[in-house]
Amino acid sequence: MSTNKVNQGRRFFIKSSLLAGGGMMLAFPWLESCNFSAEQIKSMPKEWFEINGYLKIGENGLITIMSPNPEIGQNVKTSMPMLIAEELNCNWNDVIVEQAPLNSNKFFHQMAGGSTSISAAWTPLRKAGATARQMLINAAANTLEVPADELRADLGFIYHDASGRKLGFGEVASAAALLEVPEEVELKPIDEFKIIGTSRKNVDSKKIVTGESLFGIDYKEDGMLYAGVIHPPAFGMKIKSLDATRALALPGIEAVFQFENYREGQAKGAFDIKAHQTQIAVVGRSTWEVFKAKKLVDVTYEEAGEVVNTMSFFGRTMENKWPAGLESTSSHKKQMEEAEKQATVVRTDGDPDQQFKEADEVLERTYYAPYLAHNTLEPLNFFAEVTDESARFVGPIQLPEFLEPALAERFELPVEKVDIMMTRIGGGFGRKLYGHFMLEAGVISKTVGKPVKLVYTREDDMTAGTYRPSYRVTYRAAIKEGKATAIHIVAGGIPESPLSANRFPAGSFDHYKAETWTIDSNITTGAFRAPRSNFMASAEQSFLDELAEQIGRDPIEYRLELLERAKTNPVGERNDYDAERYAGVLRLVKEKSGWDSPKPGVHRGVAAYFCHQSYVANVVDVVMKNGSPVVEKVYAAIDCGVVINPDAAANLAEGGSVDGIGHAMYSQITFTEGKPDQNNFDDYRLIRHNEAPKDVEVHFVESKVDPTGMGEPPFPPVMGALANALYKAQGKRLYKQPFAGSQA
Repeated sequence: MSTNKVNQGRRFFIKSSLLAGGGMMLAFPWLESCNFSAEQIKSMPKEWFEINGYLKIGENGLITIMSPNPEIGQNVKTSMPMLIAEELNCNWNDVIVEQAPLNSNKFFHQMAGGSTSISAAWTPLRKAGATARQMLINAAANTLEVPADELRADLGFIYHDASGRKLGFGEVASAAALLEVPEEVELKPIDEFKIIGTSRKNVDSKKIVTGESLFGIDYKEDGMLYAGVIHPPAFGMKIKSLDATRALALPGIEAVFQFENYREGQAKGAFDIKAHQTQIAVVGRSTWEVFKAKKLVDVTYEEAGEVVNTMSFFGRTMENKWPAGLESTSSHKKQMEEAEKQATVVRTDGDPDQQFKEADEVLERTYYAPYLAHNTLEPLNFFAEVTDESARFVGPIQLPEFLEPALAERFELPVEKVDIMMTRIGGGFGRKLYGHFMLEAGVISKTVGKPVKLVYTREDDMTAGTYRPSYRVTYRAAIKEGKATAIHIVAGGIPESPLSANRFPAGSFDHYKAETWTIDSNITTGAFRAPRSNFMASAEQSFLDELAEQIGRDPIEYRLELLERAKTNPVGERNDYDAERYAGVLRLVKEKSGWDSPKPGVHRGVAAYFCHQSYVANVVDVVMKNGSPVVEKVYAAIDCGVVINPDAAANLAEGGSVDGIGHAMYSQITFTEGKPDQNNFDDYRLIRHNEAPKDVEVHFVESKVDPTGMGEPPFPPVMGALANALYKAQGKRLYKQPFAGSQA
């Protein structure tokens, strides 16, 4: 076992002040939200004893573990408690899991973003479980009057092997809750894990399939009103005037008014991104009445001009400018071509310019990807009750910890007077990082003086941002005597660049250059599953595939040769990937897919990529049916360190594969004079059931490395593998997304 200091994070183990006076017999209000069966109620403990902020133990041995992070479908509500339960040495069947509210004093890193939930929690949550285990052992030692080092915990009991005696966790929980937190605890070695590394069912699965209220869209309170918002129809425009006469005449409509998201002079928070700062609220007694009334509000608009906002970003203050104008996709493409000519060099190895002058031939290809909408299944929604004394919010948000101070400032309240309860999130992967809809619900509630449930329509969400940026990258390879001698990358986007200059193939070529550029825009963009990587993986892996073909090399073997060079004799000192782990997933997917044994009628493409500290390689099998390509199978090989819950991790890989194929094939948002051309699923194409891969076969590299990202890494490389497979099937390279209907 490894010894860990507890005092580094003692705030995670703070016990309630109710301990004074002896015993910790508490009734927890968070249990009131649980819908227990009659049998469960009978088995519920009469008393709960809080051992630390993460767990409570009943006198009958039942254990409640609080899951601190937002649950967005990545199954952290199961996986994070598994970390605690592993070190606690309890029986998983005795565990109840509950969603924790936002509480920065008890918990940390309460966010769902960047595939960091498990990696950030790996040590702290295990430490919480190990600390509780040691406190229970110490309490049992006092009861049995034996040294603590003669005791062991296993499956909810403390054993004294020498005397054959044992005590249940529930029997010593009360005494354990009174003990001092130990200064050091021992964490288990990986080879002793009994829960981590085993598949456990989603703790909410039964509630989900039986339709119990878990998601923000389900949340209701007696007496609350419903609200909708109206924003300008185009980016670069603002509201000029409104006439609510017709809307207010409808039954059930309580109020229609224009409002500002922020107080005058208030700095926006880091994730308060929204182009439209002024909108119209329509408030009524039901969503049907509100949505109907929205169509009857008469609004005129005008161009907004340049908009400058002050943003408070992690302790720094900066200006955020939204340029004037009504932008169109057609003009964007021309701007991109010009911006590429003015790119800035960010890395150079060797003398690539000379290599291109001396080359026998130059392979040059340009790749493009459009804006994408998140289109989460659960529409944007939030409940808010804001008064002069307090603010209470309930709903689906990925970054509650970051939004809390912004809300406190907006409503001029102390942070401790802002209460945020997280619900299960019905889709996000970036969209619900940005809490403008949460803020809007609060402003509307404060204005009408009642609790309010804000609900966006699909059209509201799809036309108000926040989108995946539009990207473009040009790759060039200098070829001399049948060998690629230099690589040149020029990448950029609107409004951000997707370039990670120190990623593969950097480090594998003696001569390498990377350049970047950006274009300002008033179209709201933000994080989209595997930001930037979701485009670069497809472009990079498509280019490497074409380069391998150009010089007569097998695509997997060529990648492995480059990675071997990066491993044994790397170029530069800033390469941010582990070449051996990178090669490991390629070798694994080669083996599992039977790459060296071609299948008649099956066209195969390969890709591999590194992001969020994890490595993923894919082989995609495509067959032609009635003249159209069909994705028959996807193989995925993944190195994400220790796998907490294998079935859940495989589910993420399966979902990421389907998601990546769908977006690469069909999805795009385009603009005409600032207005999105797509506003619902009738004109924004998503993958359909019959277009999904018939099978996704997932394999994990066995590892003792601490866990890394899993929610986002399976998404990017499958796009490149798909492009390469489609080329084999159709004989045409694809350079523009979406691939369906794309021209070379």
